[in-house]
Amino acid sequence: MKSPQLTFAIFGNTYQLEKSASISRIISHLRNIHAHIAVEESFYEFIKEHIDCPFVPDEIITSHNVSANFAISLGGDGTFLKCAEFIGNREIPIIGINTGRLGFLADNTPEETAELLEGLIEGKYSIEKRSVLQLISPQDGISLTPCGLNEIAVLKHDNSSMIGIEVYIDNHYLNTYQSDGLIVSTPTGSTGYSLSNGGPIVAPLSGTVVLTAVAPHSMNVRPFVINDECTIRMKVTSRNHNFLLTIDGRSQSVSDQEWLIIRKAPFRIHIVRKYGKDYFETLRNKLMWGADKR
Repeated sequence: MKSPQLTFAIFGNTYQLEKSASISRIISHLRNIHAHIAVEESFYEFIKEHIDCPFVPDEIITSHNVSANFAISLGGDGTFLKCAEFIGNREIPIIGINTGRLGFLADNTPEETAELLEGLIEGKYSIEKRSVLQLISPQDGISLTPCGLNEIAVLKHDNSSMIGIEVYIDNHYLNTYQSDGLIVSTPTGSTGYSLSNGGPIVAPLSGTVVLTAVAPHSMNVRPFVINDECTIRMKVTSRNHNFLLTIDGRSQSVSDQEWLIIRKAPFRIHIVRKYGKDYFETLRNKLMWGADKR
């Protein structure tokens, strides 16, 4: 019996030419397995203008109402996060093909594409379902997509002094942070912005959320891990009466009159793992975890 045709939605980096140069190879592999190829509109316009890759996709993705068996993120982790934002609650499994630097989320190389696609056809792959954070409130005046695979953070503006962040966990007062900001991170985001501020590395399926202060004024403040079923409420005070709200790197200025309410989103982001590859292998290879050069 002939296998049903698979549909792949492709998203890519539209800023750095060298990060999208592998698109010809990816398209060739997809054609070899007779896939239905859909390409996000802005990425298709980019490759038409800058890359010698004369192909016409079967479909141009012009809205978030995308339907596919798999999505391909071609770039670095930033591109992967944008792809995850676009996919949202559709739970389309995402394949990260790394043409960037670190590539912790996008942990497959372009050279592995053919093997990876064959594995998809044969069912030799696994899916990791990663939790997502959602900004519940405020809704008025917030133009950002309210969900983040990595983190939701509040930060001071560059030209302001540190801010105060009053935090409640399930209506229980935790602390008022005096700092440059506070990062609320998923396990996926624990190896990102949170880690660079001293936060712990957290296993992806641990069911937790990490609160990590940015440059805290007190040495007694340490990262704090809570259950991801908790609801987090925050009230920011600032001399400028506003602060930066960031969700996976997207940012907007918000009035400090607003309470922020954050909880786990009712959906997860599905990440494709090549057969035989796991998170801990990526941890060792990308972050040199446990490496001793002595």
